[in-house]
Amino acid sequence: MSQLTFNLQPSRRALTVSELTARIRDLLAKNFTELSVEGEISNCREAQSGHLYFTLKDEKAQIRCVWFKQDRRGVKFRVEDGLKVTLRGSISVYEQRGEYQIYVESMEPLGVGALQLAFGQLKKRLEAEGLFDAKHKKPLPLLPSRIGLITSPKGAAVRDVVRILRRRFHNVHLTVFPVRVQGEGSAEEIVRALRFFNQRKLVDVLILARGGGSIEDLWSFNEEIVARAIFDSEIPLISGVGHETDFTIADFVADVRASTPSAAAELVVQTRREFDKHIADLRQALSDQIRYRILVLSRRVHELGASRGFRRPLDLLRQQRQRADEMTSRLALGLRARLEQSRKRYAAAHLRIFRFDFRARISALRIRLERRATELAKQMERLTRVKRERLGKLLVQLEERGPLKVLERGYSIVTDSAGAVLRDASVVALGDSISIQLYKGKLSTEVKSREEK
Repeated sequence: MSQLTFNLQPSRRALTVSELTARIRDLLAKNFTELSVEGEISNCREAQSGHLYFTLKDEKAQIRCVWFKQDRRGVKFRVEDGLKVTLRGSISVYEQRGEYQIYVESMEPLGVGALQLAFGQLKKRLEAEGLFDAKHKKPLPLLPSRIGLITSPKGAAVRDVVRILRRRFHNVHLTVFPVRVQGEGSAEEIVRALRFFNQRKLVDVLILARGGGSIEDLWSFNEEIVARAIFDSEIPLISGVGHETDFTIADFVADVRASTPSAAAELVVQTRREFDKHIADLRQALSDQIRYRILVLSRRVHELGASRGFRRPLDLLRQQRQRADEMTSRLALGLRARLEQSRKRYAAAHLRIFRFDFRARISALRIRLERRATELAKQMERLTRVKRERLGKLLVQLEERGPLKVLERGYSIVTDSAGAVLRDASVVALGDSISIQLYKGKLSTEVKSREEK
């Protein structure tokens, strides 16, 4: 009778690595959401997809973080190593490596605002590239007649600029390109306006203007695309953004920075004012020079009037008139002589042309050509006949001296099996096959005997 065995220990199923990782992921995702974590960024790396991977650390620990591209929209500052930040997000597990990490939703720098940090980062980077160098600054035109204004058509800046230009520069041609000066998409509109003026070459100088506001309001003028568009502009540009204490990236890149939009208009007018002052100074200097020259020449006239030459001006005038009459007569005689000479040369040439009979000349040339053609045909016929007779003689000689003629008289040509002509009996062995070429036909035979001489 077989024994019965009982296993009273409960069975446990082993988890796969994927199942264990999934349980840990669910546990972390459930209990660690909407976290706020402070730390220092290190090992920051941006993938080609735009996602950002970095490590958040403090003095004792570190954790990996991922900030996806779609969650970074609207962030102005650059995430870089050494930056201390506060970030919000949730913890989950990257199952392929079994690592837990923070999925970042937002981030704020510690100690300084995000916009201020972004401003400093961009300013430092563009300055290192040389966009602020004075050697790239273009001088303002001395007398601009066409001015381009890039600003909001509803703000106070456009009214201030137009008022100043009309009052002090009444004949200026002002072109306004309306753009939004704050909010999403405003930077792209400013760039589009700059490219429009540079492509069309409509103006001599550009004014980029906006009234005052907070750093958020002025942020469109701190965008990198605006800074590079200003740097690439071939037209000199004046930046009049904000109040005197406001500074933007556009101010550093622009050729001239004005503290306000009104000051930007004053700078343009100032060049006209300096030009008008320069013209007035030149007019005064020219007037002084003319008065001085008149005074000197008047004194010289008085001196000449008192000289001996002016005591008898009528006699001198008569002499000059007589001399002019003599020169006129000589000139008339010379012209008549030249005209008569030219008339004679023309008549002689006309007579030679008239006497020259082209038809007779052409007829004589035609007769000569026909005579030459007849002679050439006779020579060719004679030469052909001589060559034909000589060819006949050579054919007769060739026929008489040819090998067939010799064979016709009873001679033959003997060749060995290789086709070589036999001239000596010693080169053939008994039993060799030979061929005999007759005048008509060919024979093959075998050597039975051989006689050598």
